[in-house]
Amino acid sequence: MEQNNTHYDASDIQVLEGLEAVRKRPGMYIGTTDVKGLHHLVWEIVDNSIDEALAGYCNNIEVIINKDNSITVKDDGRGIPVDIHPKTKVSTVETVYTVLHAGGKFGGGGYKVSGGLHGVGASVVNALSSWVEVKVYKNGKIHLVRFENGGHVTAPLTVIGECDENRTGTIVTFKPDPSIFDTTVYDYETLKIRIRELSFLNKGLRITLRDDRDNDDTTGDSFMYDGGISEYVKFLNKNKETIHENVIHLEGIDDNVFFEVAMQYNTSYNESIYSFVNNINTHDGGTHEEGVRRALTRVINNYARKSGMLKEKDDSLTGDDVKEGLTMIISCKHPNPQFEGQTKGRLGNSEVRKLADNVFFGGFERFLLENPDDAKKIIDKALTASRARIAAKKARELTRRKGGLELTNQWGKLADCSCKNPEISEIFIVEGDSAGGQAKQGRDAKTQAILPLRGKILNVEKARLDKILANEEIRSMITAFGTGIGDDFDLSKLRYHKIIIMTDADVDGSHIRTLLLTLFYRFFRPIIENGHVYVAQPPLYKITHGKNFKFVLTDEEKDAYIASLPETTRYTVNRNKGLGEMDKEELCDTTMNIEHRTLRKITIEDAILADQVFETLMGEEVESRRKFIEENAQYVENLDI
Repeated sequence: MEQNNTHYDASDIQVLEGLEAVRKRPGMYIGTTDVKGLHHLVWEIVDNSIDEALAGYCNNIEVIINKDNSITVKDDGRGIPVDIHPKTKVSTVETVYTVLHAGGKFGGGGYKVSGGLHGVGASVVNALSSWVEVKVYKNGKIHLVRFENGGHVTAPLTVIGECDENRTGTIVTFKPDPSIFDTTVYDYETLKIRIRELSFLNKGLRITLRDDRDNDDTTGDSFMYDGGISEYVKFLNKNKETIHENVIHLEGIDDNVFFEVAMQYNTSYNESIYSFVNNINTHDGGTHEEGVRRALTRVINNYARKSGMLKEKDDSLTGDDVKEGLTMIISCKHPNPQFEGQTKGRLGNSEVRKLADNVFFGGFERFLLENPDDAKKIIDKALTASRARIAAKKARELTRRKGGLELTNQWGKLADCSCKNPEISEIFIVEGDSAGGQAKQGRDAKTQAILPLRGKILNVEKARLDKILANEEIRSMITAFGTGIGDDFDLSKLRYHKIIIMTDADVDGSHIRTLLLTLFYRFFRPIIENGHVYVAQPPLYKITHGKNFKFVLTDEEKDAYIASLPETTRYTVNRNKGLGEMDKEELCDTTMNIEHRTLRKITIEDAILADQVFETLMGEEVESRRKFIEENAQYVENLDI
């Protein structure tokens, strides 16, 4: 990126409006006040430091979780301007932290490209914190200002010491307000994942994370990638078998819009394509993705025909064919990005589509011509995917309902509900003969459907769609859901707004649950993203004393209940590993009755992380799976061995 002018003072900060109502309506500014909103505060401050890096003035950022769960963010950028702002008549650093939309991102010339999505970071963090301290190193002096109780200046900007003339930067420490947030305890892994991603997206920038709450280890983690997004692709492919050695990296710039893409194919059957604009994950895509996807299909078809691998009589390869097994990161740095959609997750700038198409088409075409062996492997994979797609199209016809819902497999039959309103209809996917029978007898037939499964379904991580559609249990689910699959998928046709996985509380039950979640994530992802997938929580124990009994969900509940019993009472504790061990009344009351049951909603907070976890747990690489289990076994409750 081209550097800005080193001149950076009060004239670069443009004030748009005040800080009213942030504390009254925090959700309008940070989305939510749960743990996600808590971590959002960190990103608002880190984004400001990254803006300095994007402008070419910051090489190092450090994030520290302090012992009291306050957060410190340090950078070696130019330092927030400390001179008096011409409009507010107070120091510019105070203005930035007390006036909404006051910053170098709003036309004052401070930044050509900004990483923050809304640009309200500093003032909103201040408004939602118990206290904030900002220390600025600038012009050989150390400046300090402190705010308390939601943004009120308690110690105006003061010079507290001197520093080397060459030292510049900003140190911000803030303590989230416990009266605003559901929790004020930060999660190290959540911060680590995003900080690593930001390091990949900003080539050569070092970001360090440290947790001072842990007295045993204060070394933390440090991330810096000279290869940028090419190293990101390598990271995402580390547990996959790649079909060509080198990551393909292409980039270009036009009218201050910088575009780059990195890609590498692997032997899996899934695409992993992620796009970003100014470090923001555009999970709904946009013009930068559209330009690349369009060019990708065109380049591969052109090369395949010119090389004779695709005959004139053959149909062209589709976008799905050429994306199979592709890991790709698309990154765009734009001075004026236009985001669309309710979640601002889609880029709308039309000029980016042409830039992305031109950069990718020319660069990827050149790569194929210069690397014929790699080109052949890529085309071969796309051709194999094409053949599988054609076979899948034929198999998919078998899953389409032809009047009514006469749905059976070789072993069980769907017991549908009588209600036709998807919003109040739910389907239980049940493991096992006895559990399926008990669930059918104990259900509310008006709103609850039961689909029994015979054993374990196919591991879709290791199969193409044509093989998946040949699996009877999977076909039964596709037909029952009503959405179709692949090109036919239509979320609006979903027949049940609660899809509830109900499996035994043992190793086999956990495996079946994981297989189902893998299927849903890979081929029905919108049903997870829109909150339609749940896991039933059957009771783990049945505690009997005399003629009384109680079902409990956890070890903690078990211990608490036993402790509440009279000391002379004799009791027995039975571990419920199988749903079939309960009679229909017990199963209904504890696991299916809306008034008493406990359901766990399945969500995807980070699609990239979810992709890696499914690949690790369900893919071909045994060693990476063993390492993952060894590292995470300590966090598993109620482990059956």
